[in-house]
Amino acid sequence: MNTPFLSVRDLRVAFSTEDGLVRAVDGLSFDLEQGSTLGIVGESGSGKSVTNLAILGLHDREHTDVDGEILLDGKDLLTATERELERLRGNTMSMIFQDALASLSPFHTVGRQIGETYRKHTGASRHEARARSVEMLRRVGIPQPDLRVDDYPHQFSGGMRQRAMIAMALVCDPELLIADEPTTALDVTVQAQIMDLLKDLQQEFGTAIVFVTHDLGVIANIADDVLVMYGGRCVERGTRNQVLRTPQHPYTWGLLGSMPSLDGPVDVPLSPIPGLPPSLLNPPSGCRFHPRCAFAEKVHGGRCATDSPPLEINGGGRGTACHLTAEQRREFFVDYATPQPN
Repeated sequence: MNTPFLSVRDLRVAFSTEDGLVRAVDGLSFDLEQGSTLGIVGESGSGKSVTNLAILGLHDREHTDVDGEILLDGKDLLTATERELERLRGNTMSMIFQDALASLSPFHTVGRQIGETYRKHTGASRHEARARSVEMLRRVGIPQPDLRVDDYPHQFSGGMRQRAMIAMALVCDPELLIADEPTTALDVTVQAQIMDLLKDLQQEFGTAIVFVTHDLGVIANIADDVLVMYGGRCVERGTRNQVLRTPQHPYTWGLLGSMPSLDGPVDVPLSPIPGLPPSLLNPPSGCRFHPRCAFAEKVHGGRCATDSPPLEINGGGRGTACHLTAEQRREFFVDYATPQPN
């Protein structure tokens, strides 16, 4: 069996605060092959971005406890030194941050910021770095790249800044790309253009991509596999078709039920998930979703409130962490997914 390019095992990330220990990620595991895209979905506060920052080694080690194992092409990133991580970041692994305007420096031109990474990892001259910046801006679809390379971030539109962030992340042809909600706050046309761009670049470089979002519609267009997070844990995982067409966890049902559909009746309201995500400072006992779950009372003995369900994974990598039986899931999902007009 081939070793996955990225392997995360039993990852736990906790932050020390004045109020106590915040367990932002609690026992997360997944694999990612080169040339594949893993979509990580969940509400804000589910641990998606914390996971990716742990992979890149960007957490403050003095105030953050990170345990488990993160292997990148066989190398354990959690035991790597800061110097070793600096050689990997921006080179072997890179990240597209969520807010391009906040991530780009307003004091330097876009071209200089792209070229800085290239010079650091390749030793290129200023002239070579500028030429590479122009090439990358052209590759991500920026018009007149030889002129726009000297512009500042505020002179770019939102979509162009996001493309510039992608150019910066890909300037050294990384083998692992982490895209942290790169389409947030962009209109749907620009979203589609950026997703097409990532697909094209993945085909060209064979890049492994971790795509983080709360939008299942985006995941349907780009991911090969999907991991659903809630309260710092994985509650469901599988291929894109498995998770989106035959979801097994009530939380995934809720995410799908809260999305508008062009195929359903127009007089059927959306079904939001009641309540709020749990506090990771004092998470609920048992299944962390049970206070918001409409099916918790269907489980015999009230186990949802007392016992944390394990993530049961079959031979094909399909997994669900839920106390409902397989027969109950089939029955309740059909009832839950059937639209009820007003």
